Amino acid sequence: MLDDPLAWPSWWRGVKRVDELDPGDERRVGSRYLIEWRSRVPYPVEFAFTVDRAERPELMDGWAEGDLNGRGCWRLFEERGITAVVYDWRVSTSKRWMNAIAPLARGLFERNHDTVMGWGGEGLAQRLGARLVASG
Repeated sequence: MLDDPLAWPSWWRGVKRVDELDPGDERRVGSRYLIEWRSRVPYPVEFAFTVDRAERPELMDGWAEGDLNGRGCWRLFEERGITAVVYDWRVSTSKRWMNAIAPLARGLFERNHDTVMGWGGEGLAQRLGARLVASG
């Protein structure tokens, strides 16, 4: 599910659009996607994500370039029938207005991000017919 970004808008509230810019190889390494996100705060965030490493189904790692710049890594761990999805997202904003208000709005930006990630957890659990145990 996570390794198919083109399907994200069908189950991940907040992902408004995904365009494939490059399909990459058979494991999706080198694939590149233009992704538009929105959350409760009505501003769009758009960036291209390029997959550098993919180990199905446990890992997808790559870099973002656009309104956000940096690296992101998704890891999945399963133990005793429970799957944990962990993401490490180390990005900075490139929009001038976001950078200007960041010192005052950091908490709002973080809550907005957490909301979108929570929607992803809910959507993924629903799509898999699983129960979401924890989020955040």
